[in-house]
Amino acid sequence: MEYLELNNGLKMPMAGIGTFMLSSHDAENSVASALESGIRLIDTANAYANESATGRGIKKSGVAREDIFLVSKLWPTVYEKETAVDEMLNRLQTDYVDLLFLHQPTDNWREGYKNIEKAVKEGKAKAIGLSNFPQELIQEAIDTMEIKPQVVQVEAHPYYPQTELKKFLAKYDMGLMAWYPLGHGDKTLINQPVFSELGKKYGKSNAQIILRWHIQNGDVVIPGSKNPDHIRDNFNIFDFSLTDSEMAEIAKLDKGTPYYTATPETLARYASTPLGEDL
Repeated sequence: MEYLELNNGLKMPMAGIGTFMLSSHDAENSVASALESGIRLIDTANAYANESATGRGIKKSGVAREDIFLVSKLWPTVYEKETAVDEMLNRLQTDYVDLLFLHQPTDNWREGYKNIEKAVKEGKAKAIGLSNFPQELIQEAIDTMEIKPQVVQVEAHPYYPQTELKKFLAKYDMGLMAWYPLGHGDKTLINQPVFSELGKKYGKSNAQIILRWHIQNGDVVIPGSKNPDHIRDNFNIFDFSLTDSEMAEIAKLDKGTPYYTATPETLARYASTPLGEDL
């Protein structure tokens, strides 16, 4: 495993499993399977309605809590709720999370950030993250908040590597966690000839080549899966390295265009959409 050292000294595994779009049943089993396979980074969120299942998966695995880097996210409708963090921890069956994100940049994000700062001071969170935030709001958080953020979670993959954002984050020793690390399963991206050629050279799948590219690019990756074999394969990327010239070839795939862009209307809907039932 390789680690990313955050600007508060915390070390974060660079590869884990995400639970986005997993049912409670699948999240529980996938988290347990991932931990049993040696993965130690788990990413969930209020909005995924599977925090409780994630907690059950952790318990089922038998892996000690202190050996796990657990990540969750507060949803906008609870940013200002005083008990939001405690309710999250209760669902996860834990006393703390290692990294806690604000999930979306809605108008009340500043109140939510202060809620997470309070959680850090109380030992209920070890690091603060901003998910899907534009650079100007990240800068505002850096300039105005008492505790500076450690990680930004955004869409990132070879078609959209977030090159400019990463230059900005580097100035503050902030990490980037990539969602859609495989381009949301886009076969056009995954089957690019460069990945097929490198896969043959290294005896790896195209997906493993892409995930290895992320790691060498400094990205934390959290691909999701409910297939135990795929979960293991997604983690089996630390026994080889791409050369500088191979990394440069992959860099040529940059289109500068994301798959997903939130509109003001979308963000307004997020701010008023209540959480689903977490089973």
